[in-house]
Amino acid sequence: MSHQGAGAALSDAVTMIDRCVRLMRRNVDTLFVSILLPMLMMALFVYVFGGAIDTGAEYINYVVPGILLLTTGYGASNTAMAVADDMNSGMIDRLRSLPIRSFAVLTGHVTASVARNAVSTAIVILASLAMGFRPAAGPADWLAAIGLLLLYVLALSWLAAGLGVIAKSVESASTLSFFMLFLPYLSSAFVQPETMPSWLRPISEHQPITPVIETVRSFLIGTPMGNNGWIALAWCTGLLLFSVTLATSLYRRRTSR
Repeated sequence: MSHQGAGAALSDAVTMIDRCVRLMRRNVDTLFVSILLPMLMMALFVYVFGGAIDTGAEYINYVVPGILLLTTGYGASNTAMAVADDMNSGMIDRLRSLPIRSFAVLTGHVTASVARNAVSTAIVILASLAMGFRPAAGPADWLAAIGLLLLYVLALSWLAAGLGVIAKSVESASTLSFFMLFLPYLSSAFVQPETMPSWLRPISEHQPITPVIETVRSFLIGTPMGNNGWIALAWCTGLLLFSVTLATSLYRRRTSR
């Protein structure tokens, strides 16, 4: 790609990012819900169920890393619905009449998703500190945890964008992205896998969410990491590459009709 072509591509991406961020700022209720629901879940598990769950440490310290990943799941599901709305409302047809590169539309939505998730995650962390969360992480540990969460959010947002492309409506996009909200419940987010039934424990231990949670938990509260760090990095990187390829190919296929 020439320098002029690269500059035009960057300009397209910046234009669509600006559009999606402005739409996100106007849609305050979506941001509010993506923050409120994880906080309600955290309060529910800490204050209602926490006393009955033994993790060998303060339960809030155990559950916060899982809540952080649950927060990103809510944010990603909103991305799927936003992309589906563009795909089915006629917006894409209008954009096709303009010299805008196809990847820029999805890049705008994904960037807005990462920004929204960064805000909601920061608020959830502040709320957890007010509720009694006491991390043992130093600055380097916080940076490592935030870096892994950003990589996970980026991968999940691109996957959500792909789901939004194939969805026939905003409602179906919400249904397709349901697994993003459900999968953390089958991980080590809220209880230790050792306490699960024998048929469910392998699912919890060998799904992609668990090593990510365990790695974030290790950075924040100092639990043993083992191989979880490398496994989490591999899962997130692989999911990102797969999701970008899937979303862009599905977008080109649908817009070429």
